[in-house]
Amino acid sequence: MTANTLFYIIIAIISINFIVDKIIDALNAKHFNDALPKELQDVYDETAYKKSQKYKAINYKFGLVTSTFSMVLTLGFLLFDGFEFVDTIARGFSENPIIVALIFFGIIMIGSDIITTPFSYYSTFVIEEKFGFNKTTKKTFFMDKLKGWLMMAFVGGGILALIIWFYQWAGSNFWLYAWGLVSVFVVFMNMFYSKLIVPLFNKQTPLEAGNLRHKISEYANSVGFKLDKIFVIDGSKRSTKANAYFSGFGNEKRVTLYDTLIHDLEEDEIVAVLAHEVGHYKKKHIIFNLFASILLTGFMLFILSLFISNPLLSQALGVEIPSFHIGLIAFGLLYAPISEITGLVMNWFSRKFEYQADAYAKNTYKAEPLISSLKKLSKNSLSNLTPHPAYVFMHYSHPTLLQRIVNLRK
Repeated sequence: MTANTLFYIIIAIISINFIVDKIIDALNAKHFNDALPKELQDVYDETAYKKSQKYKAINYKFGLVTSTFSMVLTLGFLLFDGFEFVDTIARGFSENPIIVALIFFGIIMIGSDIITTPFSYYSTFVIEEKFGFNKTTKKTFFMDKLKGWLMMAFVGGGILALIIWFYQWAGSNFWLYAWGLVSVFVVFMNMFYSKLIVPLFNKQTPLEAGNLRHKISEYANSVGFKLDKIFVIDGSKRSTKANAYFSGFGNEKRVTLYDTLIHDLEEDEIVAVLAHEVGHYKKKHIIFNLFASILLTGFMLFILSLFISNPLLSQALGVEIPSFHIGLIAFGLLYAPISEITGLVMNWFSRKFEYQADAYAKNTYKAEPLISSLKKLSKNSLSNLTPHPAYVFMHYSHPTLLQRIVNLRK
């Protein structure tokens, strides 16, 4: 195989992926105006449903513009030797492979983020603002960007530097050491993400004593689930949309409630949502997802180790001097179809786990408050209640609202 052949394979992968995505998006858009099933007719009144249809249509058109722009930018970068240009700049600062790689990825990542910032700004301050969701200030928006860059530099840069060092030291066996490093990092982040990372972006406070905390503790005790750490996060700082999540293991496990969730739902509904989250823990879904993520990472790194030394990877992107960082970019583009397949499999498991967590909440608490909470959350976020099955299959990590309600009422 020649470098030119590999180049055209990369172009074909990017193009086919884009076309398939746009076809599925278009199929989904055709369902925006479908009549609501009888089980969902109480979610929206006529005015709210029209508002949700408009929100979906605007986001579809905006998504078409942004994804097309991204596609053109990527193809342009490939066709006009953009990677060679950035690599040359990086090599002008140092001959050390690790430093060159860090500068290279820094230029690519920050440059890409700067170019796409107007789109995210428009989404936040025009679309989300228009529909009453945005609570983000311009200062918060740009501070989030800055914090994201710093985290990418220190955390992402540190991991990348170690992986390249492993490659220089261990050759093709580098993947084993890289896998160990990434695995430790993933476990650490699962344990301490809420304690270390979330406070950089949001304020967390313990849920104050009162009727809600009493109800949550009472439920947790009834299912033998020790839950001392219940936090409220100021999600309203950025959006009116609500959420809740479970994180950590052992003594570090905690439940985090968005303040918007507490505002939007009744106490019984909040307990039902938490019962669903406890279901994920009790059914070992969190452990499964953690180990699946680690195994998939190991598989990817092993495949990477088989090809990374081949100069064709770098040459396919128009870079004559072979290097780990250019090979990594080419491999990432070539690996995309496998990543798509593993993503579909993980989404299938995720949807299955959501049914199981719903069933756990129904059996250990009540179904109706969970149903009413799901309806309220869908209404308040103007969710699409009639998605196309192909879109659900490709993109949904949760079953549709209709599927969940039917399952809960069995």
